[in-house]
Amino acid sequence: MPISILADHLQGAVDSIIVDKTGLTGQYDVFLHWNPSDKQGSDSTEPSFFTALEDQLGLRLKPTKIDVGTIVIDHLEMPSAN
Repeated sequence: MPISILADHLQGAVDSIIVDKTGLTGQYDVFLHWNPSDKQGSDSTEPSFFTALEDQLGLRLKPTKIDVGTIVIDHLEMPSAN
């Protein structure tokens, strides 16, 4: 998959918008193991999501502020009968 598609899939794991700024093109096979609970002290031997992303794929998520398009609905009514 392209890295941009991977970024889309990873958004659910971090509950944030992820923007691909790697500059990488092409298709990649991605296989990532992490502890989905990400709780410290868990009995799992799997790493946290962020550790797995960096150690297994060489990718790091960096928090930053960007402009994001937004749609705002400030009023809504039921349609009137004709």
